Amino acid sequence: MYDAMLGGQHNFAIDREAVAAFTAIDPQVRTLARANRAFLGRAVRFLIEAGVRQFIDLGSGIPTQGNVHEVAQAASPGARVVYVDNDPVAVAHSTSLLADNPNADIVDADIRRPADVLASPQVRKLIDFDQPVAVLMNAILHFVTPEEDPAGIVAAFHDALPGGSWLALTHATNQDRPDTADAVGKLYRSRATSPVSARSHDEIRGLFAGFDLVDPGLVYVPLWRPAPDDLIPDKPSEYWVYAGVGRKGP
Repeated sequence: MYDAMLGGQHNFAIDREAVAAFTAIDPQVRTLARANRAFLGRAVRFLIEAGVRQFIDLGSGIPTQGNVHEVAQAASPGARVVYVDNDPVAVAHSTSLLADNPNADIVDADIRRPADVLASPQVRKLIDFDQPVAVLMNAILHFVTPEEDPAGIVAAFHDALPGGSWLALTHATNQDRPDTADAVGKLYRSRATSPVSARSHDEIRGLFAGFDLVDPGLVYVPLWRPAPDDLIPDKPSEYWVYAGVGRKGP
């Protein structure tokens, strides 16, 4: 569905039908998806400038439409990227797309089991845990229920990372548009396998425990370090996703 929202080519009729249903609830769904993807590109470029050369992208889906390895390797050709997803279709497509890229691979694993991700051959081959690593959780933790302990998942990755590593995430919020978040969540539950757990600003901020947020902190997604020519919305809360990037101290 995310690829369909972005106007990509790696989706199916059922995905496009679902996106049409979401758009009926919130006409800005496609705009929000593009803003979320644009944040990912800005965050990766920021991390490259900060000296990061290796990335773990959790819940990546199909790596198209401004993917992490494309952005990172354009800025630093030797950058290494491991995608992680448990959707067999996404894994199959990604394996094919990455076949000729020795510095990018995908792990078929569930982010709710961090130990499996970290012990995978792909991670062990491409990621050097003696050097800073960026963990990306782009629009994924709102698919983790409270019972599945999203803070514990983040903490497990935090504890495995060396000092100077980073966390970048976006997360759906019910802070200012609770009715919209609730309606989208109900529709998503009727069409997909994972429920949506939108969270407040404080709850999402709490996921950064052990990481120091860089300016501008945790903000609505179009407000995180926009490019000079980016359009800043009059009502940022209409983009009901928060974004932030934090660094683990030495």
